[in-house]
Amino acid sequence: QEQLVESGGGLVQPGGSLRLSCAASGFTFDYHAIGWFRQAPGKEREGVACISSSNGGTYYADSVKGRFTISRDNAKNTVYLQMNSLKPEDTAVYYCAGDLNPLYCILASYEYDYWGQGTPVTVSS
Repeated sequence: QEQLVESGGGLVQPGGSLRLSCAASGFTFDYHAIGWFRQAPGKEREGVACISSSNGGTYYADSVKGRFTISRDNAKNTVYLQMNSLKPEDTAVYYCAGDLNPLYCILASYEYDYWGQGTPVTVSS
């Protein structure tokens, strides 16, 4: 069965860093683009970053560009989201998702087939 498990969330002060992990199982990881999405209380879910499977191409939301970095380790079936210079507005539950698309990635939630349960990130002093 397809499964994605996020980890690494927590409480961090503004300006701090966190690294989220997304461990995949039950599907051919190499053929899937992986995306990170987030949902803050009272707000709609938004795309944060994604990475393709074919060439590791990446795409970022403008709000995180230059601060977040997405990467993948196909040998470990894991995708990472390194988050630096965190701001209070980054507070949200972060989800990873898998898209059976080996060619490219897009930050559209309807495109994704599998979802994790999420890991909470709180940025506060």
